[in-house]
Amino acid sequence: MTWLVMYLISFLVIAIAHWVYRWRNPKCKGLLPPGSMGFPIIGESIQFFTSHSLQGIPPFIQQRVTRYGSLFRTSIVGQKVIVSTDSEINHFIFQQEGKLVHCWYTESGAQITGPQGFMVHHGDSHKYLRNLALNLVGPENLKQTLLTEMDQTARQHLDHWTALSNLDIKQATEIMLFKLAASKVLSYDEKKAMELRKYYKAFMEGFVSFPLYVPGTSFYASMQGRKNVIKLIKETLNERRSSCKKKKKKKDFLDYLLSEVDKEETFLTEKIAVDVICMLIFAAYETTSSATTLALKFLNQHPHVLKQLQEEHEKIIAAREDKESSITWNEYRSMKFTHMVINETVRLADIAPAIFRKVVQDFEIKGYTIPRGWMFMICPSSVHLSAEKYDDPLSFNPSRWNGQELHPASKKFMAFGGGQRLCAGAEFAKLAMAIMLHYLVTKYKWKVVDEGNIVRKPGLTFLDGFKVQIYI
Repeated sequence: MTWLVMYLISFLVIAIAHWVYRWRNPKCKGLLPPGSMGFPIIGESIQFFTSHSLQGIPPFIQQRVTRYGSLFRTSIVGQKVIVSTDSEINHFIFQQEGKLVHCWYTESGAQITGPQGFMVHHGDSHKYLRNLALNLVGPENLKQTLLTEMDQTARQHLDHWTALSNLDIKQATEIMLFKLAASKVLSYDEKKAMELRKYYKAFMEGFVSFPLYVPGTSFYASMQGRKNVIKLIKETLNERRSSCKKKKKKKDFLDYLLSEVDKEETFLTEKIAVDVICMLIFAAYETTSSATTLALKFLNQHPHVLKQLQEEHEKIIAAREDKESSITWNEYRSMKFTHMVINETVRLADIAPAIFRKVVQDFEIKGYTIPRGWMFMICPSSVHLSAEKYDDPLSFNPSRWNGQELHPASKKFMAFGGGQRLCAGAEFAKLAMAIMLHYLVTKYKWKVVDEGNIVRKPGLTFLDGFKVQIYI
């Protein structure tokens, strides 16, 4: 009996040792980039999620670049990952969408975005869905419709905020943008929009997490939130179908999608439409509210930049016949320094700490083999904060953008992604920020009451909010 127990223990030890060895030394038809896979299953997730300060390249990335170079391997939330901090490799990967790689998130992110969302569609189907989204947030609709509505919305909320002595501008801007998105997409009034918003709150935490559907985990909370969001959107869709039969249309984005669903030659279904709506609303408020808040933080710390921004907007008002009129599209496009401020803010913000792609075909790059099935993680901060790409990269200096193209992505600027997957809502986000800044440096005054504690873990997190006072 003792012999049998010893045999089983020995077998178990050997099996575990073999498992650990195979985990740490993944099979590859060529030479894998250097790196460590960490512990089995857990990988290096604990280090990846360790919170760190707002400034600088994440320690997780910096330490491994120092040790392994600009291309290394790791394992995060149970997935094998190749990480790139090389701008040339990043640019190459963006150009390989639909060829060597596909847009992807982690397993948790894939489930949260839904089985029919933007991520699972590639090639022509993705192009089609992207064009649908641009019908709502693209430059043409912004110019014709949304600009005026965004302007009115900002002024209404700013007037309301002046009555508050201690305003969390991150949360307030988030709510403002969420209500606007819910109104334009689903024709929700304020009460209905706030009901929907409470289900979205857990989305961000679970995006990059272990896909453990167990109560108490961030992934479980995110999936519960998604379940309730989808339920509410489906109810609205079904109600709309009934009202359409009675010839009562609201002419919002949902109606537009349903008209596309009803076309004879289309792959768009109601299930796809629901997932598209789910992610469009999420994308409309989360990152933009964070960027707007950081812009105020940086402007508060750099009075000379604030003064220069104020001068630009005062000139715009001085040139108007009606000083109280809304911002026009031409005025928005003329805000050169404002766009520099926005670019500099999102460069330093790096709100999306990583951009993921799924490798669908083995390929070689710089002497290394990138295996099919692995995740490829592009790290924007390593480029945005590189001393090789920017002078004094950690400083807030909007004037560094003077004379440079301010709108598209490039090898050294990927705040809105790149390639075919360049963020469709980039112009929406910049317009929302520009409108807020316009009124905050002209019609209103503001002061920071409490900056709170802003950290990355790895996504940007405002632990205590960002408190300001807005007054006339």
